Amino acid sequence: MTPRERLLQIVILLIGVIAFGTLGYQLIEAWSAFDALYMTVITVASVGFMEVHPLSPAGRAFTMVLIVVGLGTVAYGLGTITAFWVEGDLSHIWEKRLMERRIATLRGHVVVCGGGETGRAIARELLATRTPFVLIELDPAEEGALRKLGNDLLYLLGDATDPDVLRAAHVETARGLITCMPSDKDNLFTMLTARELNAGVRIVSRVGAEESRPKLLRAGADAVVSSKTIGALRLASEMLRPHVVSVLDAMLREPSAVRVEEVPVGAATIGRALGELRLQERAGVIVFAMRAGADRQHVFNPPPDRTLQAGDVLIACADHQQLEAMRRIAAEG
Repeated sequence: MTPRERLLQIVILLIGVIAFGTLGYQLIEAWSAFDALYMTVITVASVGFMEVHPLSPAGRAFTMVLIVVGLGTVAYGLGTITAFWVEGDLSHIWEKRLMERRIATLRGHVVVCGGGETGRAIARELLATRTPFVLIELDPAEEGALRKLGNDLLYLLGDATDPDVLRAAHVETARGLITCMPSDKDNLFTMLTARELNAGVRIVSRVGAEESRPKLLRAGADAVVSSKTIGALRLASEMLRPHVVSVLDAMLREPSAVRVEEVPVGAATIGRALGELRLQERAGVIVFAMRAGADRQHVFNPPPDRTLQAGDVLIACADHQQLEAMRRIAAEG
């Protein structure tokens, strides 16, 4: 029985005792409904007020039965609530309510569908980079592992393929969706549902079978990632360029380390040379690559006299403070 069901059981028992007492006084003493209800409440609560009307012998016998039944029900309820608190159930319910309120305020966040090993690894990276997100996991058995990620994690237990669950995660106001469930079919269906709710959301999907990649792309995924392919490339890189891999590992695993970040140029900087922004001096970052907005080609080590155009994206290594400064400069000039 779930905590919510046990609490509901207590409420039903209390209502049943009050209804039993009220009906009993009406039948035995011929009292009005209000007098019978009042007598029942003060009897069950054991507050010691005087009787509403003088009781007959049958009424006194009924009162004794009501006291025993009422006190037993109250004691059971208090014991259950105490057990909830000791076991953490009540506090857990309260935490979930607070979490739902926090989720309701999210805008421009990322929705992660799947809370297994892959989903938790994604969550750790999003937490480290202070990216607002909410995670959806179907299996309640995974909740313990999710809670170990910290109090900043926002998550929902439910089926990500269900439109109502996606709405609860406010996918309609999200900027991104990551589907990393084990089943390609579930990832595909979740993508289609999310795209109906938010046509502009960026979708990144995990793919298990490589033959499913074209289907996911045709269904609307902006990017498809194969964990098998990434794992194979990582193994090769460990052999061919181990020091590069160790640097990248440090960037990903250390919370205080820098990340490779991307920042789109704003209207105020279009037409200006990259060097005019003085990003190294003002933000402490060096732009080592950029994606040109015109032809979507990548330019590595762009020269200072490179003219910025609409749609250009600057790529640099930066920590959180440097990233915020870089965003401000790229937007305002």
